Amino acid sequence: MDSFTRRYLYLLGGILVLVLVIWLAGRDGRVGELNAQLAADQLLAEYPYPFRLLEIENRVAVMSSPRSAQMSVMHFLYAAFPELQGKDVQHPEMVAAQSQLGDMQSRAAALVQASPEVDGVRWQLDERWLAERDVMLQPR
Repeated sequence: MDSFTRRYLYLLGGILVLVLVIWLAGRDGRVGELNAQLAADQLLAEYPYPFRLLEIENRVAVMSSPRSAQMSVMHFLYAAFPELQGKDVQHPEMVAAQSQLGDMQSRAAALVQASPEVDGVRWQLDERWLAERDVMLQPR
């Protein structure tokens, strides 16, 4: 291989690496910007669970959630609001807390979906947050 070809290949490889770095920085930067928007929202900031954007994958925002099919909303509510411990699911305070969770989750999703690069939201159970509060996951 002559020196011209070698230089050409090095230049081409350098350009590809630069494009990849710029693309990854822009992608991660946007996630950071949207998380900053979530953290700056007064209502979300006052809520005991910090909704976060984990990644944007094929125009779908993957966001953290304290509930899922494998995690009863009651377990989350008892961890987030200790004063609700022992209250029945039909208790007015529990009903209000469930409604507030739905409102906060919808608000977080709407803020993220306002971004032009996001077409939808997929929720992912925040196992770490729950484990930090000694909430055991239900078997799958």
